[in-house]
Amino acid sequence: MRILVLGGTGYLGRHVADRLRALPGARILAAGRSDAAEFRADLATDRPEQLVRTLAAAAPDAVVNCAGATGGDAVNLAEVNARGPAALCAALREAAPTARLVHLGSAAEYGPGSPDEPVTESAPARPVTPYGATKLAGTLAVTSAALDGVVLRVGNPVGAGAPGASLPGRMALLLRSAGADPGAVLRLGDLSAYRDFVDVRDLAGAVARAVTTPGHLPPVLNIGGGVAVPVRELVHGLARRAGFLGRLEESTGGSVRSARVSWQCSDITAAERALGWRPVHGLDDSLDALWAATVENGRAA
Repeated sequence: MRILVLGGTGYLGRHVADRLRALPGARILAAGRSDAAEFRADLATDRPEQLVRTLAAAAPDAVVNCAGATGGDAVNLAEVNARGPAALCAALREAAPTARLVHLGSAAEYGPGSPDEPVTESAPARPVTPYGATKLAGTLAVTSAALDGVVLRVGNPVGAGAPGASLPGRMALLLRSAGADPGAVLRLGDLSAYRDFVDVRDLAGAVARAVTTPGHLPPVLNIGGGVAVPVRELVHGLARRAGFLGRLEESTGGSVRSARVSWQCSDITAAERALGWRPVHGLDDSLDALWAATVENGRAA
């Protein structure tokens, strides 16, 4: 089975590609902007005919789109998260119309949640940030493309290699820099929000099942931990693993992506029913892996 992974050199893409390599008979083909990619592709800028040629050369049985932008201005977010999936779908219809497409969406597409009410895939999408809006546009491009496609609407990924642009990755870097200094002070934003954290290994497992499960799949499936966890719990959990002896100071005002969204949790029942998937790693497992990788990277540096 030939599986083309777009964005395979990114945080999520690396975990996904590693998991897919474990599938019997799978050949993983990397596509992206990196010189290390087997096929050069940039969904944000490539002309349709270029993408058609790339897909025809790769001849994939399945395509996994891990490419996406989480930060930057609205133009960059739109180019990567909205234009990218639309261009990919158009090229797939011409070059590989029978290939299964697994696209990574985001729980940010739902917008604010209601406490103690996990959101299902049938809930209206009401994103309140450019990130969520552009991810929703990408989802609509996939679900309306008349392809064998499924969107995995992912919660907040946590695990080894989390980038500094994410809260888990940024906290790990700050704590590593602070060390055991009892006088260290880390000034943070508001940590009162609740989020649905999912281990990147569980996410990768869900992708593998979405690639290999035969038959028709629902157009959208939630992939998360299935529980709402205070962001403060994640931060303090990392601080304990780091042996942090200083002080954590919270201020009001969070990230742009978290604005006006104080509670998020996904109902993952449909993914269990369609894919036979449930997460096996809790937040403690995720934080253990994240901190261990942070320490190793610090030694390598």
